[in-house]
Amino acid sequence: MPLVAPSDLLTFERLKQEGITVLTPDCARRQDIRELHIGLLNMMPDAALEATERQFFRLVGESNQIAQFYMHPFYLQAIKRGATARDYVANYYDTFEQLKVDGLDALIITGANVGQPDLALEPFWKPLIEVIDWAMEQVTSTLCSCLANHAVLQFRYGQKRRPLPRKRWGVYPHEVVKRHHPLVHDVNTLFDVPHSRFNQIDHEQFEAAGLHVLVESREAGVHLAVSEDQFRAVFFQGHPEYDTISLLKEYKREVRRYARRERDDYPPLPDYYFTPQIQAILDEHRDQVMAARGSRKPMPAFPEQLITPSLHNTWHDTAEAVINNWIGKVYQITHQNRKIPFMDGINPQDPLGLR
Repeated sequence: MPLVAPSDLLTFERLKQEGITVLTPDCARRQDIRELHIGLLNMMPDAALEATERQFFRLVGESNQIAQFYMHPFYLQAIKRGATARDYVANYYDTFEQLKVDGLDALIITGANVGQPDLALEPFWKPLIEVIDWAMEQVTSTLCSCLANHAVLQFRYGQKRRPLPRKRWGVYPHEVVKRHHPLVHDVNTLFDVPHSRFNQIDHEQFEAAGLHVLVESREAGVHLAVSEDQFRAVFFQGHPEYDTISLLKEYKREVRRYARRERDDYPPLPDYYFTPQIQAILDEHRDQVMAARGSRKPMPAFPEQLITPSLHNTWHDTAEAVINNWIGKVYQITHQNRKIPFMDGINPQDPLGLR
């Protein structure tokens, strides 16, 4: 938990400039151990609904803060779902209308699968705008993941994503480019992040929107950025929440689509994810699948059990550290009255005291 500065000792100011949380005595006296209520707007398709839910819940639950986390998943009715998924969200998810009444301390918005060239044509566009507009006024901080990131950049900042020449798919090295921001305090300055997308918001677009880029990759582009006030909105363009096997599952799904003739080309391997040994196994499997497809013979079994034990996770610890920093800041900024998150001496234009 944070340091308390009982004097004007310059060391405290230096630590604040490095991104370390330092409270005044008055602010410290207002702190207590309490519950935090965090919403999860889960827009992922049916097949990924529960996995995405687990991934984000896990990251929040692993954050090392003295608080009780109440997670509130909710959904948009505009997103079409099958019967099983409709029953699931009806039984276990909250409604946005109820959350507007109860209030949230923080909000996570996931990505989504889309079928339109312009996000504004998607059926969830207007309901999503309503959620984000509400969150920007009533929620201390909103974390926008992947497509949610692109949607916010488009409708709030006029920055449209651009299509990539090929899918950005794999685990890429990243660098912290603004080291004194609290979200990246005590985080490895070099670390990996998975990406899986066909579109991108470029560094120049974040800057044109007045946003602050904290983490990026020479190959994969911007991963982590924050809003003008440094905290109200947090943008993830990558997928640090991914499990070790997430990209393997995506690759397996695409191989099956090729086998069913739902795609003409055999899917490429995700970048920097598989070891040379695993690549050799998958290359052999590719040859078998292509031969079976050509002769219309039964498809060989995907060698998942052979591969899984050799996969490495090079991103989770850093993802956990960033979420830990995020939750810690939400904890410090929020007041017991969740509906008025910016209180007593905290500047809503600069809640982290970075200016």
